[in-house]
Amino acid sequence: MRNWLWLALFAPAAQACELPGGPAEKLESPKYTIVYRAAPPLRVGGHFALEVAVCPAPSELRVDAWMPEHRHGMNYRPSVKDRGGGRYRVEGLLFHMPGRWEFLFELRAGGETERVAHAVRLE
Repeated sequence: MRNWLWLALFAPAAQACELPGGPAEKLESPKYTIVYRAAPPLRVGGHFALEVAVCPAPSELRVDAWMPEHRHGMNYRPSVKDRGGGRYRVEGLLFHMPGRWEFLFELRAGGETERVAHAVRLE
């Protein structure tokens, strides 16, 4: 009975941080776990979207990307669609040049903001 109760209480949160259907990047901060996957795979000059899961679900998620060495971001402003339960779809992303990019995840909840960055390299 105790195992069933544990699953009933904690399984929904754990499931929200998984993305079925293939490999995904997992980021951890002191407060959040972020799992994301790009579709189609990242390439220079190709539009892509991100499927994102966040635990616990923030009240707001913003996503952007920039090149730290060049001190500029993308030429596009992505849109974040809340799918409920800590899941999001981010559309309108494009890396217009090769090099090191950073995804920037900004999470807001309870009057607090946390930023999590994750570097990717495109050749």
